[in-house]
Amino acid sequence: MTTIMRIYLDVCCFNRPFDDLSQDRVRMEAEAVKAIVLRIGRGQWKGVKSPIVDFEIGQMPDPDRLIEVGLMVSEMRETIVPTEVERNRALTLERMGFESFDAAHLACAEKAKVDVFLTTDDSLLRMAVRLGDKLRVKVENPLKWFEKTVRK
Repeated sequence: MTTIMRIYLDVCCFNRPFDDLSQDRVRMEAEAVKAIVLRIGRGQWKGVKSPIVDFEIGQMPDPDRLIEVGLMVSEMRETIVPTEVERNRALTLERMGFESFDAAHLACAEKAKVDVFLTTDDSLLRMAVRLGDKLRVKVENPLKWFEKTVRK
């Protein structure tokens, strides 16, 4: 019996399909995010989110984008609610240099014991590589991760 892969996408991933798709990298990352969400929707993988995702998305000023992103996020069927433990972990991650929302997402992803935390945020990716030994979750770009994963 195989276990279903558990995936946490940060908000920049959900926004990627709505960025300027004239750039090859952005377009390919957008396609990867859509493919990942599609597989989650089909039950091949499990999408995990936290209330932080919902909060960030709720701040979007464009109502059309809010609806489209909300539809993708609705495929994330498991919600990890942060406790004091995750809030403290997020503060620790912030002291290491992560931005506050990134730290909160990472703390929730660690609590969920996801297989991968996906982000298109280059600064977050660089920091995760630099501090990888201090993280309890693998952080990857969705395009690179998807290409490696589907090739297996």
